[in-house]
Amino acid sequence: MQLDLSQLDFSIITDHVEIALTISWALLFYIVRRYTKRMIRVNQNIEHDKKRQRINTVDNIFNLFLVVGFILIWSSELQNIAISIAAFMVALVIATKEFIACIVGAFYRASTRPYQVGDWIRIANYEGEVTDSDWLSTTLFEVDLKGGSYTYTGRTTVVPNSVLLVHTVQNLNYMRRYVTHTFSVCRNTDDVNLFAIKEQILERIREYSEHFHEVATRYNSLIEKRLDIKISGPEPRVRITTTPEGFNVFTVSLFCPTEEAVDIEQKVTEDFMRFWFEMRSMAVDVTGRE
Repeated sequence: MQLDLSQLDFSIITDHVEIALTISWALLFYIVRRYTKRMIRVNQNIEHDKKRQRINTVDNIFNLFLVVGFILIWSSELQNIAISIAAFMVALVIATKEFIACIVGAFYRASTRPYQVGDWIRIANYEGEVTDSDWLSTTLFEVDLKGGSYTYTGRTTVVPNSVLLVHTVQNLNYMRRYVTHTFSVCRNTDDVNLFAIKEQILERIREYSEHFHEVATRYNSLIEKRLDIKISGPEPRVRITTTPEGFNVFTVSLFCPTEEAVDIEQKVTEDFMRFWFEMRSMAVDVTGRE
């Protein structure tokens, strides 16, 4: 009986040429690799350790050829898939770029550890105590640092982690116990010489600071050693300046416990006002007698 090849239907193979080539390539790969490894094993002129090294090398090379062959066979299909995946990934990145930025910010925070829960920090224009931190955001209990009262305002701020990538983070944790508190008293220009009040105010500040002066000195030294910088304190300072409008500005700076900063500020301000009015009254009396 004579076989008529013209009657055979090869449409299945032509329609699925990639599958046929894949099967053929896999079979060829298996046969050639098996034969090559067998030739190495039966070679008596090669040492045992050398055989193992060569067999391992052959496995790696043939695996590379196998993958490259599959990629070449399915290149057209892979190209279409890659284009679809690329388009999908671009759309996904555009739609979730803020979410991705928050995740990246979380990795940045975990690697650098600029703060932890309980620290006082400043991020961009946000400042407060860190109460929670997760993959997407950092939650702060707002603290009145700009106002100088150093108390909780009652407001809660949720800062997205993406802010960490574009703004600096300041750790203000040392301010929880002691702070360099600075405040100013502004008065009209008159006949009172503020420099005559300076020493009296410094003496009053030393009186108010006497009960914590030793602790403040040790804490100040501890901060300087930890940060390796020189900071102001613990001795109080007074600076007298003027404004372009002609006002006299009496500025006080002192290193004190955070919870006592506002109380000391009020006492010093009260003393300043009393000294100022006494000297002003004396100046008025002298002027009146003249």
